[in-house]
Amino acid sequence: MDLEAQIQLLIDHAPHDGITPQLVTAIAPVLNAIAKKLRHPQYYILQSSESNWVLTTLSNRANPELEKHVIYAFPTLQDITLTSSAGLDPQIIATAVPVTHILFQMLALEPVDSIVFFETPGKTTNAVEVKRVDVQKQIQRKLQNNRSSRQVPPNIA
Repeated sequence: MDLEAQIQLLIDHAPHDGITPQLVTAIAPVLNAIAKKLRHPQYYILQSSESNWVLTTLSNRANPELEKHVIYAFPTLQDITLTSSAGLDPQIIATAVPVTHILFQMLALEPVDSIVFFETPGKTTNAVEVKRVDVQKQIQRKLQNNRSSRQVPPNIA
């Protein structure tokens, strides 16, 4: 599924509350721009049997008190078995998720610091980290630009 179709699916499945579909439409260019920097239209995400995404806590080797919480996104189903122990846990399943949906979901996942997208099948050395705070900042800028472009100029008369 191409990125435009993914965005349309997000809009179509947004709650019909009068706000969310317009919000998704407004932030779509940000999600699209980030997704275009990644190699795959979808990635596999590990999920618990309750459909919660599996979170991995990483510690800094030099300073173990520094931790960050990441979700791994794999380019193929086979990569999950190569790079994780998820295959050993029958409660963990892999689900294909469109890349724009991963980025959108990340915004709502408070404990998540980043999504690590593995880009090359069969290798864990080529990964792109997308930080939640960076995506939030880009979206805030986009929404502020949209708001300011809709304001009536003071010298309109």
